[in-house]
Amino acid sequence: MAHLRFKALDLANNRPKINVESKAKISDFYAQDVFGLKQMQTLLSPEIFKKVKKAIEDGIKIDADTADVVASAAKSWALSKGVTHYTHWFQPLTGSTAEKHDTFFDAGLGIERFKGSALVQQEPDASSFPNGGIRSTFEARGYTAWDPSSPMFVYGATLCIPTIFVSYTGEALDNKAPMLKAVEAVDRAATKVCQMFDKKVTRVKASLGVEQEYFVIDKALYASRPDLVMAGRTVFGHNPARGQQLDDHYFGSIPTRIYDFMRDFEEEAHRLGIPVSTRHNEVAPSQFEVAPLFEDINVATDHNQLLMDIMSKAAERHNLKVLFHEKPFAGLNGTGKHNNWSLITNTGVNLFQPSSSARDNLLFLVFFINTIKAVFEHADLLRASIASAGNDHRLGANEAPPAIMSVFIGSQLTNVLDELEKKGNIKVEKGENMYMKLGIDKIPRIILDNTDRNRTSPFAFTGNKFEFRAVGGNENTSSPMTVLNLIVAEQLTAFYENVQKEMKGGTEKRMAIVNTLRKYIKDSKAIRFEGDGYSDEWVQEAEKRGLSNIKDTPRALDAYLTDKSRKMFNRHSVLNDIELEARNEIRWESYIMKIQIESRVMGDLVLNHIIPTAIAYQNKLIKNAEGLKTLGINNKEVISIIESVSGYIETLRKEVYNMIDERKRLNKEEDLRERAIGYCDDVKGKYFDTIRYAVDKLEMLVDDEDWPLVKYREMLFLR
Repeated sequence: MAHLRFKALDLANNRPKINVESKAKISDFYAQDVFGLKQMQTLLSPEIFKKVKKAIEDGIKIDADTADVVASAAKSWALSKGVTHYTHWFQPLTGSTAEKHDTFFDAGLGIERFKGSALVQQEPDASSFPNGGIRSTFEARGYTAWDPSSPMFVYGATLCIPTIFVSYTGEALDNKAPMLKAVEAVDRAATKVCQMFDKKVTRVKASLGVEQEYFVIDKALYASRPDLVMAGRTVFGHNPARGQQLDDHYFGSIPTRIYDFMRDFEEEAHRLGIPVSTRHNEVAPSQFEVAPLFEDINVATDHNQLLMDIMSKAAERHNLKVLFHEKPFAGLNGTGKHNNWSLITNTGVNLFQPSSSARDNLLFLVFFINTIKAVFEHADLLRASIASAGNDHRLGANEAPPAIMSVFIGSQLTNVLDELEKKGNIKVEKGENMYMKLGIDKIPRIILDNTDRNRTSPFAFTGNKFEFRAVGGNENTSSPMTVLNLIVAEQLTAFYENVQKEMKGGTEKRMAIVNTLRKYIKDSKAIRFEGDGYSDEWVQEAEKRGLSNIKDTPRALDAYLTDKSRKMFNRHSVLNDIELEARNEIRWESYIMKIQIESRVMGDLVLNHIIPTAIAYQNKLIKNAEGLKTLGINNKEVISIIESVSGYIETLRKEVYNMIDERKRLNKEEDLRERAIGYCDDVKGKYFDTIRYAVDKLEMLVDDEDWPLVKYREMLFLR
């Protein structure tokens, strides 16, 4: 296999430059492949356009006649762009997107047709998508239903229609439907709270900006690493002498091949209305980041899924491979998907933006403190929302946040909350400034000092938004965003009820709000942490505070099925018990399969490549040792190397076969949760590091000319 390695290296080092030329301004072509409001206003009558706009903005259902008109307009627009097919673009519980293309052409009539019924609903074969036992395999029927709030777009020669995906009996089989319900829940709860301050607020929308990290390596080098191809990450690989310790890659000059690749996928993203705005080198070599502007949360999650697909296809054109796995390379930074989340009113107010008005700052504190309280109350569920086999490799190392959920708010806002908590039951006389007595009026003067970042914090306030940094780079953001919006909706509902209760007891509204906030500050103080999340001291301190430190996915997922979580999901009509249980079944099964694949890749590489290579090299050393002895030269050092190689070979054979036996035992376990825990503890926990250690040691012993796998130093320094 070593010859494949060197052939791949030769290909990578002699790639011709692929020029990407575009002299047009972005504004000339931005969103030209999107059937958005601008296109609809041009093609639809004012009456129909008004109905569609209202459906998009207010969630009003579109009637059949209107759907027919929209479908006809969308077909005409798409055909003018050379489109031949349409598809319902949906997000099943596989973690990626799915599509089934149907042609506009009706062979019987000899014309292109597209009815409203086809726009609104489609029936893909749902038998092979994960359903967690909701339905039998032979029951193939499932439905995709149009989501008007996310615009249709042309991708290739296909009109893509964003949809939800549900079973024949109505249960959600996708990631989008629950998130839409959670967003509706936070809208309802936040609007009620806002109306205590401003009756003009009739809607609150969740906003999201997703910073997407990723690695890029040459396509040939990727193809020569079976572990990357099969598992998405390298299961072996000795750290190079130079990794990220010099910090010279971060924000450095972008390598030429990557720069051309970035320009290529960014142009396509802009044509599809994805507002990508930032590109830069990340910390690890060959690691980069792309970040868009903020959008409506539903559109932002759709755009992130679409962007990953665009990037992957653009990489193929440049003979590159994009890696979104959370930890493709050991010892280097992992890949996150930082979710920057905020709430915006229909009057244009960012509820997490402090103001020059002390009155408005009370509103800011209401949402700021309630979000912190929500994270405190549901920390384990928030941890479960970002749980995956890939993220378990990443969390808690190399600038990734730990598995302990905590909130970072900065020293200035810590002082504000501490001051508010300690004020006690102040009395406000007529004419006195309550805001000044509470210290709320100070926020505008100090907020500018509060924008520092804490890379070790999983959930940080960064000036006018919260940044959920713990989300994995390869995951669909819908799952963590469903949980975040839901727990905030739950907390805001409780806050509103608490304030109303105080007011009924005779407390003035502003003081009822302040009294409730003061209690929340005290109750949720344990979740706030400003220090180093990597430190052993924080682990000990978190335990004293009663915070969980659930390091693996199988156990983290239990949080979805607690009575507290079940009641909350049901109360806000986001997921029922059947759907919750089904999703956990799917997550446990996915975890098992991914660890199983990694384990099998390890076994294959060790038994078919690493050990034969080590034995061949060992035979060379034996001949050398015998030759030295014949010449009367000391051969102790060579014999020592032979013994080391032999020891690692023995370890690898023993550990791989033991690992295989462990898999066979666990595969008989019928309970999915117990099997997942077994794969975590008894396969991954017992064998992965031991096997990797032996292989990586052999990499440093075996002659470089013989080693079969492309090395880290060869993959990570692409220019």
